[in-house]
Amino acid sequence: MPTPGISSAANAPQKTPWGAVLLFCLLFFIFGFATWLNGPLITFSKLAFHIPDQLAFLVPSVFYLSYFFLSLPAAFLLRKTGMKRGMAAGLVVMAIGAACFAEFAAMRQFVPTLVSLFIIGAGLSILQTASNPYISVLGPIESGAQRIAILGLFNKGAGFLAPVLVGTYILHGIGELQTQVDTAATAGARDIILSEFAQRIHTPYLVVAAFLVILAVGVWFSPLPAISDDANPDSGQGSRKAIIQMLFGFLAIFFYVGIEVLAGDAIGTYGSGFGLPLDETKFFTSATLICMIVGYVVGLVAIPRFISQEKYLTGSAILGIILAIGALLTKGYVSVGFVAALGFANAMMWPAIFPLGIKGLGKLTEFGAAFLVMGIAGGGIITQAYAMLKEHYNFQLVFTGLAVLCYAYILFFGIIAGRKGKPATAAIPADV
Repeated sequence: MPTPGISSAANAPQKTPWGAVLLFCLLFFIFGFATWLNGPLITFSKLAFHIPDQLAFLVPSVFYLSYFFLSLPAAFLLRKTGMKRGMAAGLVVMAIGAACFAEFAAMRQFVPTLVSLFIIGAGLSILQTASNPYISVLGPIESGAQRIAILGLFNKGAGFLAPVLVGTYILHGIGELQTQVDTAATAGARDIILSEFAQRIHTPYLVVAAFLVILAVGVWFSPLPAISDDANPDSGQGSRKAIIQMLFGFLAIFFYVGIEVLAGDAIGTYGSGFGLPLDETKFFTSATLICMIVGYVVGLVAIPRFISQEKYLTGSAILGIILAIGALLTKGYVSVGFVAALGFANAMMWPAIFPLGIKGLGKLTEFGAAFLVMGIAGGGIITQAYAMLKEHYNFQLVFTGLAVLCYAYILFFGIIAGRKGKPATAAIPADV
């Protein structure tokens, strides 16, 4: 039976309706801004709550784990509410989480702050569950990576701006503040410094919450074209094989988001391991995002005109392994540069993995997409593994070990997806 979110139409769309894509560009900008705040928030939390790395890394862990627990419930919600209402609800949930975060972070209450981040992640899980399968089949699925790449430019553009804005207006002078905290004469004097610092986060997050509410109203009244249940038809290989590929795709998303977050959010902590100043490391996340933006531009031009999604994915995984080893064999700014360059290797992985993971699922596309979105939890688990292991082993060795593990599986997925996808390639038009 057709779902309210992706409703029936007489024929599956053969060309992409770019008006709808522009709406999703705005939404993906919001996704990117909210998601890539986690990197500088690790630095903020370490100082504001006066906690060690392991606790500070709970910031991305809690945020990304919300996807694991809430993506399937989000799919059921979308089936009941429909696309627009569900997405509007997701934005409202994000707004509630942002408002709560503003209050609790300013009061330096760590556990409620983590709960607020979980709520923000809950809203994003609804939006991601709705938007990714929709944009994947809003046109030929063979060019799904191209459409997601366009959205990725907005997503990562926002991701570039987020740490720059936080670093400039919230984390400014953090090196001097850290010195003041370390040399405070009494615990009371230290708490006064930290409380004043924590207050910097309050107004910006309230502004974000208000903007999300306004955007929710806009989405509610926006026109979105209907998508046929046959927009992502059975691949001709049978639903069983499509489901197996979806399971492989879940793990690919898990490891991809793990290494993406490791390269983006943990790069500041990685740079601090070399003794680089905090006033510089707070901007390192933006360097990774710049590399991702370049990667999206290259992928947007290349896929599917010159190379298939599957081949580009395998090439990106191989490049990631090479860059990760380069980070291990170098030191200081050069090593950080290799980590930032992982952004280029990572750029087209989500756009390639997601369409491949849901390909051929037919009417199961909505729930298959929710299952894939659950894999975003890898961003929390892999980064937490890094925070824990680097306490006992060399941080460069831990970083490279985790990175190579992630890229090795993605390479495996790219190879098997390429083999499974060959019979279907000719059956689906590739014009956009």
